[in-house]
Amino acid sequence: MLRVKVCGMKYPDNILDVLSLNPDYLGFIFYDKSPRYVGDLSQMFIKNLTNIKKVGVFVNDTLPNIQRSVSAYGLDVIQLHGNEHPAFVDKVKTSTGVLTIKAFGIAPGFNWSELDAYKDNVDYFLFDTRDKAYGGTGLRFDWNLLNGYTLDKPYFLSGGISEKNIADVYKLKDQRLFAVDVNSRFELSPGIKDVKLLQSVFDY
Repeated sequence: MLRVKVCGMKYPDNILDVLSLNPDYLGFIFYDKSPRYVGDLSQMFIKNLTNIKKVGVFVNDTLPNIQRSVSAYGLDVIQLHGNEHPAFVDKVKTSTGVLTIKAFGIAPGFNWSELDAYKDNVDYFLFDTRDKAYGGTGLRFDWNLLNGYTLDKPYFLSGGISEKNIADVYKLKDQRLFAVDVNSRFELSPGIKDVKLLQSVFDY
């Protein structure tokens, strides 16, 4: 059964509503150019969330800032969503001791061999739609491109997943597909998830 990650959480009441659906992961974006940036969200509020894996999403950030955030917010997972090099990813994982995800933007012509240098430094990959905004576009990439992925490392699937195509995700016959990552297609506005709409993700 696929795990579910709900990303781009920002508002306490909405977070508690989403938690009632029992997702496996909640994603908090630490990229200040994102409309879903955690901003003033209480560190202690996030740290005190239980029975959920808390994912901090970082884009080309510094190692000290990532380390501070892991401690201050009680993060369980780090998602590196920028152009981070393998050596940096390795430092993040070894210095924080938490699970690490490396995201890649996928588009026609993507060079899947790029992942070879990261495979020993991460716990999971995440495949999103390639975009200058580093995610949250609501656009889906062609999942047929996943045929080019040859490694054994499990991955999260992201990018334009909605209530209209979530059934197609569950039809993908890839044992490496570990989790579905949903965000903007299930929102009333940036950072506020439509819980009733989101229920469709959990109906399988």
